[in-house]
Amino acid sequence: MTDACAQGVDTGFVALGYAKVAFLGVIQGITELMPISSTAHMRVVPALLGWRDPGSAFSAAMQLAALAAVISYFWADVSRLAGQSVVALGRRRFNDPSLRLVVWIGLATTPIAIAGLVLSPVLNRCGSPMRGLGVIGWACIGMAILLAIAELGARHRRSIADVTLIDALIVGVAQVGALIPGVSRSGSTLTAALGLGFKREEAARFSFLLGLPAIALAGFKEIWELHKAHLDAHGWSVLVVGLVVASISAFVAIWGLMRILERFSAWPFVVYRGLLGVGLLVGLSMGWLT
Repeated sequence: MTDACAQGVDTGFVALGYAKVAFLGVIQGITELMPISSTAHMRVVPALLGWRDPGSAFSAAMQLAALAAVISYFWADVSRLAGQSVVALGRRRFNDPSLRLVVWIGLATTPIAIAGLVLSPVLNRCGSPMRGLGVIGWACIGMAILLAIAELGARHRRSIADVTLIDALIVGVAQVGALIPGVSRSGSTLTAALGLGFKREEAARFSFLLGLPAIALAGFKEIWELHKAHLDAHGWSVLVVGLVVASISAFVAIWGLMRILERFSAWPFVVYRGLLGVGLLVGLSMGWLT
């Protein structure tokens, strides 16, 4: 496929080739699950290296790498929730805590599913203004401020066992912000969970579990869009390389995030996001970035 914009789907990643996509896969995997926005880095890193934008299709499809990493890392939680929910349904124990949490996670996914469908023509089209570096810069700064406020006011008392339907819906609504490049899905949900009084590591755990349906929907939807755009065998092979590399780096990223939150706080991410946002805006104003 020579045209990087096939049927409205940006397939710019194909032209980058295996080595560059593998490198971006490492960046994508690390930043996808850290609260620092993978979309921002998928625009900034290629821009700094003089590479073309890999496109929103690449970022969305890479969600499957994040999905594999989250399920692998939190396998004990995922298998317990799935197994106990099936048993509870079979025995008609509708008040079972695991089944209740699974249902709440499903309901909390509704806002981003609806918003994603509505905004998809704008967010995923070739040359979307939402992928502009200015938008990403301001989004990084905005989320840095919100995360700082959440960290300052957080009580760090609650665990995932204390989750209520209202908690799930609030975090689910916050997850909609992830549709804006630069916001970060993990950043928006982690911020909301901290604001609700969860311990840092429990907030991250809740954030990842709640995000599983949204990550899966986004990833498989984009795979289907690439299929409809008739991505050729070479394009699929390039994408697979990125997915494999991103899966490994995403798993490492979860491990690193949990260690940072357990031993320190979310402040390193606040500082990083703020500096990234300011750097982008300064770079644009000075003409260093376009």
